[in-house]
Amino acid sequence: MDQATAVFDGQRPRLFGIAYRMLGSAHDAEDVVQDAWLRWAGHEETVDNPAAWLTTVVTRLCLNRLDSARARRETYVGPWLPEPILTDDPATTLEERESVSLALLTTLERLTPPERAVYVLREAFGHSHAEVAAVLDVTEAGSRQLHTRARRHLAAVPTVSTTPADVGPLLARFVAAARDGDLAGLEALLAADVTVWSDGGGKVKAARRPVHGREAVARFLVGILGPGRWHGTGAAAEVNGAPAVLAFLDGRLDGVLTVEGDGEVRAVRILRNPDKLAFLAGQLSRSEGLSGRPS
Repeated sequence: MDQATAVFDGQRPRLFGIAYRMLGSAHDAEDVVQDAWLRWAGHEETVDNPAAWLTTVVTRLCLNRLDSARARRETYVGPWLPEPILTDDPATTLEERESVSLALLTTLERLTPPERAVYVLREAFGHSHAEVAAVLDVTEAGSRQLHTRARRHLAAVPTVSTTPADVGPLLARFVAAARDGDLAGLEALLAADVTVWSDGGGKVKAARRPVHGREAVARFLVGILGPGRWHGTGAAAEVNGAPAVLAFLDGRLDGVLTVEGDGEVRAVRILRNPDKLAFLAGQLSRSEGLSGRPS
């Protein structure tokens, strides 16, 4: 391995982490990192600070992609959810897990591309406003203003503070009640204002609109998971920093289900779009390591 490749590979997990948080898509993040490699190769000898240079390249590539991605999502069939990834590294901190949560990545869609870039670089990677300003080619004051706007937009969205230790047992009871067709037991686990988002992308069966409210959500879940409804198998995993259930049908990953709650389930996210499951399926197929895991 030559020096240029070694330097880039040392930065690759962090670069993927930036791109994934910026785009909400693991495949797009991999493409961005590959584009960054093509720009790096042959120029490495002129770069004094590889980490800063590559951070700038990756961030700007993501900014270029975000406008077209937003246009595609406006015509997306049904609710749009980020691509799920496995995040089961014991060394990963709580803050790192929270920064890739499906809830946060979905909420980041509310931000403008520059706001999202500042938020990701500041909150997930600890860059100073001086460093962020250099990446985005704005003043430090401009970086601070973008950061303030991003935080204000995100603060306006209700959130649920949970930890994996809290969610795991709640998820197990939730799935058991749904699989047993226990409507009363399931409703007892749901908040009154619970919502289900189901992302099939128009390629597989999924609810085209969010389902709201305890009774409607319970009926919907029993309808898709109850006795005689689901003929696959399930397995527990950590997905985007939280406990999740992986659903398999005929040996193939068919869906990912996650919940959020602080004693009762307030949000349910179901991903079934096969294109969005491909990256996670690839992670599962690897016998050792998860080379695409964000830092």
